[in-house]
Amino acid sequence: MIVKASVWKKGDTIGIVSPAGPIKREELERGIKIVESLGLRVKLGKHVYEKYGYLAGTDADRAADLNDMFKDNEVKGIICSRGGYGSGRIVELLDYEVIKQKPKVLLGYSDITYLHTAIRQRTGLITFHGPMVASDMGESDFAKLSYDLLQQFFVPQDVIYTTAISPLEAIVHGEATGTLVGGNLSLLTSTLGTPDEIDTKGKLLLLEDVAEPPYKIDSMLNQLKHAGKLEQAEGILIGDFTDCEAKDPETSLSFDQVLVDYLTDLEKPVLKGFRIGHCNPNITVPLGTEATMDTKTKTLRVSAGVRA
Repeated sequence: MIVKASVWKKGDTIGIVSPAGPIKREELERGIKIVESLGLRVKLGKHVYEKYGYLAGTDADRAADLNDMFKDNEVKGIICSRGGYGSGRIVELLDYEVIKQKPKVLLGYSDITYLHTAIRQRTGLITFHGPMVASDMGESDFAKLSYDLLQQFFVPQDVIYTTAISPLEAIVHGEATGTLVGGNLSLLTSTLGTPDEIDTKGKLLLLEDVAEPPYKIDSMLNQLKHAGKLEQAEGILIGDFTDCEAKDPETSLSFDQVLVDYLTDLEKPVLKGFRIGHCNPNITVPLGTEATMDTKTKTLRVSAGVRA
């Protein structure tokens, strides 16, 4: 089952929630100006500024904000303020019946990967992997390309990624089509053994992460491998892995060596270099819709994630 949210229109109200880590008020306020520049209004979650240790409020409060935004008929879409940690703690508190009845765009990445996976697999809703209000739009150098690609919420359009955006490197050659799923490697690994374990069968699997040394990436890929997630995928897309090289290269495998060890024997296409993840620009892509990758032409085409 695939459920698409409706397109946004100028004047629509967009909800902003903090389902994971706490935010800095000034960063959110700068990011809100970006959202408003799209011709949109903003409605903040009741607990968006709260802080509970490394969380943006209690689990109950963070889940309530997200549930309230899906229930609210005035709200036409939802953007997360930032990632961090905590989304996995609230998945059992979400009202999935309401999410199915009132499908809306949900935009975020990093820790939000857990929400993308749980919501898609429980409801069929296509969600969006892309920049967030405080941690991306709130930065002074928020890229024009990241901004321009937010137009896909106003008009249904395929996302076409080519080497015009960034250099792409084929690790394993081939072409594959499947539903695009995935996101942050650490979060995907943390779903294993839970009711929201990532389903990669027949899918194109997107992987990205930040500040993880090669041995930790090795460990996580090893876990995905033994869980059958790499073998079951039709193809693998390597997004941005920022700051993921060893501090002491002489005592470590490189990031690229780890990828070669785990991905070259899969006999399915693997394409590396996508500016998707903890990077600038950060390209927005829908998760849960059909996509095709081709290493010969070095392209990725992802079908539109919203409906007119």
